[in-house]
Amino acid sequence: MPDAIRIASAATAFPEHYYPQEAITDQLKQIWKSDLKNLKMLDRLHSSVSVDGRYLALPLESYEHLTGLGQANSVWIECGQQLGSSAICKALAGAQLEKRDLKALFAVSVTGIASPSLDARIINRINLHPNIKRIPIFGLGCVAGAAGIARAADYVRAYPDEAACLLSVELCSLTLIKEDISVANLISSGLFGDGAAAVIVTGAEVSARGPEILDSRSIFYPETESVMGWDISEKGFRIVLSPEVPTMAKEQLPRDVDLFLADHGLRRGDIGAWVLHPGGPKVLESAAAGLGLPASALELSWESLRKVGNLSSASVLLVLEQFLARDFAPGTYGLLAAMGPGFCSELVLLRW
Repeated sequence: MPDAIRIASAATAFPEHYYPQEAITDQLKQIWKSDLKNLKMLDRLHSSVSVDGRYLALPLESYEHLTGLGQANSVWIECGQQLGSSAICKALAGAQLEKRDLKALFAVSVTGIASPSLDARIINRINLHPNIKRIPIFGLGCVAGAAGIARAADYVRAYPDEAACLLSVELCSLTLIKEDISVANLISSGLFGDGAAAVIVTGAEVSARGPEILDSRSIFYPETESVMGWDISEKGFRIVLSPEVPTMAKEQLPRDVDLFLADHGLRRGDIGAWVLHPGGPKVLESAAAGLGLPASALELSWESLRKVGNLSSASVLLVLEQFLARDFAPGTYGLLAAMGPGFCSELVLLRW
């Protein structure tokens, strides 16, 4: 008998354009050759982020001609519909559910804006039920993948006979501001990639396979607004990325994880699956050091970072998709975690 809230499936979708890191770096050198005095610094920064290649919403040569927020946002709307529709359809198939079974759609993104929102356009595109509840969420950034799962679980806890979908669409390449040669922007131009992911969360009265969602926790760190986010202007989304992020991952995350697990009579050693957002090499290294984890515990997060870069909110869902493909002994605990603008963290306790 079904008796638990579950993650029934996770699926990803990517643009057709994939480039090795070196090709992206060379193209950006052409864009910045007049403004950046030391182009070798770009090589050094891009090689330091441990990314081998990334998917891009547009052909690489098109970014030189992309101007202003309006043009980039139009691409986000069109490409986002394509990727989001594909991810949802694949996730429904993985959960062995039909479109009519989907009762709520949570849509997260921090790389574009639209009204009607992206979820409304996708409902039309793939003919989801007109009575579906729409919950578009903007601004949570990298933490939104974990937070979206938690909010979807909250929903099906109230409606146990229903299924909800979390959709993340992040086209980070479209936020490139060519006039910005700050170190933060140079790093982000080598770190962030494009993609979408969808997760199906089912209520306790829906027959589904997959790990149980036992609990979730949101943690907000007061007076940390300057750590991460966007400064939005007519030119677009200008990255705010503080060097404090790895420090917070090392110092704050372990304490919050311990308190969360303790409420369930658990310790770090009881966790058999660490589903961590691959924010970057320093973030992963700091999180592993703070939590006392061996390198093998975060191998899927590192693999995701190498193959596609940081996909903002979609990244942890890509890592989750890889974990769902593995066989775990019944009763294995997992912890899904991400951090993001606010500054904040979100934790989700799983059990296979």
